[in-house]
Amino acid sequence: MREGRQRFVRELRDLEDEVQAMAAAAERLFELSIRALSGRDPALYTTVVAGDDEVDAFYFDVEQRIISLFALQSPVAATDLRLLAALLHINGHLERVADMAVNIAKIGSAARDLPRTAPILVRLEEMGSIAIGMLEAAMEALAARDPDLARRLPAMDEPIDRLNRGMLAEVLAVAPDKSALEWCVEMHLVSRQVERVGDHAVDIGEQVGYLVTGEFQEYTDASHPEIEHPLPPPPEADDHPAPTGTE
Repeated sequence: MREGRQRFVRELRDLEDEVQAMAAAAERLFELSIRALSGRDPALYTTVVAGDDEVDAFYFDVEQRIISLFALQSPVAATDLRLLAALLHINGHLERVADMAVNIAKIGSAARDLPRTAPILVRLEEMGSIAIGMLEAAMEALAARDPDLARRLPAMDEPIDRLNRGMLAEVLAVAPDKSALEWCVEMHLVSRQVERVGDHAVDIGEQVGYLVTGEFQEYTDASHPEIEHPLPPPPEADDHPAPTGTE
């Protein structure tokens, strides 16, 4: 029994190492996709698209290993079950980060011959840098079992959300310049992809919180924006409504 437990612990450790390697691969693709937007190295677009196969291979292998551990080892310890469940979710989020990188690369490649606008490029590079930092923090929180670091991710995400919301104004500012408008519209789409990467980092942080505490808590509630950004209360009813003009 002791030998079986030791083997199981080793398999869990190896599995988590593979998830960390997957995170590094997904982060690299995302960083390359942002770098490619400058247009200085168009070959980066192809590198990103091709690199998604590596992340997909990680994804399927991790998923199969988790399923096998559930089926063959029948873990009963609550901490083991939470780790497997958290890694399964994190695996999916990392695969989506790589997909976001591919989307950015495809959009950038399609717009590579269009004239660029420096302020929008700077904004996207800033957003990308913050998102990469969030991914690194999320995976560090996992490795260190640090829920406090995980809970800081929503605050790290706020600048990305702010920059993303301001992107439309940047696009409208160049609207009179038809030669630049098409590229800016495409970059508006890129901005949304970068914003989603930040969301995935927050989601990974939520899984870390669940792993450590045993309780799942959403750090943000995008499905119910009225909770985070409540509408103003309706005006109080008038005790003496105006006459309707009918008897």
